[in-house]
Amino acid sequence: MALKSTIFKAQLQIADMDRSVYADHALTLARHPSENDERLMMRLLAFALAVPADELRGRLEFTAGLSDTEVPDLWQKDLTGELVQWIEVGQPDDRRLAKACSRAERVLLFAYGSSTPIWWQALAPKVARLDRLTVWQVPAEASKALAGLAQRSMQLQVTVQDGQIWVGDGQETVDFEPRRLMPA
Repeated sequence: MALKSTIFKAQLQIADMDRSVYADHALTLARHPSENDERLMMRLLAFALAVPADELRGRLEFTAGLSDTEVPDLWQKDLTGELVQWIEVGQPDDRRLAKACSRAERVLLFAYGSSTPIWWQALAPKVARLDRLTVWQVPAEASKALAGLAQRSMQLQVTVQDGQIWVGDGQETVDFEPRRLMPA
């Protein structure tokens, strides 16, 4: 018998002063049986950092993700169905990123985990020509701390100012500064 996804609900308050994005979002996320809390929270963080200020060019949405290897973790499609944003979390290979860049106007990658520097050293030369790609590294300590905030029902506040990010649930706060790997 196949395992089912676990449903998480998140009330997300975003105050991104760097992009002038201020909004509340009621989100439902499905955690694939092979996904851990750290990856789930990285998808939620990616949403908070990439959600557009308005929906004139479509909504940012979670996809089937791990259940479907042909789609990213999140995407934004305009009203004609064209991909505006393709967003990945983790450490995908160069072929996947090249495919994403050929399909979407903008590709964002939020890499995390202690092995990110080693993975990036091998990947960087292979993706240097992908001008639609932006890569951010979230410190391993921060992604692990974010996993500690995961609950089936969450109320989170995300604040971004001068490149610094604070994620809190009213009891605990995780603060960090992601490192931009590409473009340098």
